[in-house]
Amino acid sequence: MQYITSKDNNRVKHISKLIKSAAYRKECGEYIVEGTRLCSDALVSGANIVTAVFSQQAAEKYSEQVSTLCEVCESTFVFSDKLFSQISDTKTPQGIMCICKINDRTPDFASDGVFLALEHIQDPSNMGTILRTAEALGIKGVVLTDNCCDVYSPKVVRGTMGAVFRLPLMFCSDLKNVIDNCNAQKLNTIATVVSGSAVNITDLSQNEKKHCMLLIGNEGNGLEQETINKCSIKVTIPMLGRAESLNASAAAAISMWEILRGLSK
Repeated sequence: MQYITSKDNNRVKHISKLIKSAAYRKECGEYIVEGTRLCSDALVSGANIVTAVFSQQAAEKYSEQVSTLCEVCESTFVFSDKLFSQISDTKTPQGIMCICKINDRTPDFASDGVFLALEHIQDPSNMGTILRTAEALGIKGVVLTDNCCDVYSPKVVRGTMGAVFRLPLMFCSDLKNVIDNCNAQKLNTIATVVSGSAVNITDLSQNEKKHCMLLIGNEGNGLEQETINKCSIKVTIPMLGRAESLNASAAAAISMWEILRGLSK
């Protein structure tokens, strides 16, 4: 393991840019995972970990985890405690960080199951919660439009609690084309909307739910009208209170749970 103390080191500069820049992450095809739990989760989930970085204190404190990561990584580094704290994206760094290759798995829309599409989700907290919930409930894969926030930003990665390592992800510039292809494959495309004329999501049949893609839109504006028009089914969440709409992550969680309810029986 190479010991590094200077912020001017090229390896340190690379990590700092991966933490701060979505464009740089996309260019390099890499992202940062930080913390003992997340790094362990990346390892057991089969994430492609290429580099591990430890603070001097963590290298001693978590010797067993350090040893395991060293076995699977192409390279490992020890940063001085001060340097690690300076580049860390967390308030109280644990001293363990990994560089992972971006997920290259894509959803298999030909298989039965429920898929999710997210259009213009901007809030990293919402994105992290949605992906964490999707993976927990058994969503088969997620489509994300290019105008969504970066799922590989440190904040989103932390919010997913490991889901980003395991979910098949597809990034697209034209969601309408994806919907057309899904419709052609007899995969029901279900748009979530705020409309009295839409079907209550609780009234969907098992046949409509067993092979479908659920679409969730932007926090403030929902799905684009053209996207809604392309979908084969429009649903709404029945609400008895006076609120006009739900937070995007709450709406996604309720919708995913309702669609997946009973499918495994």
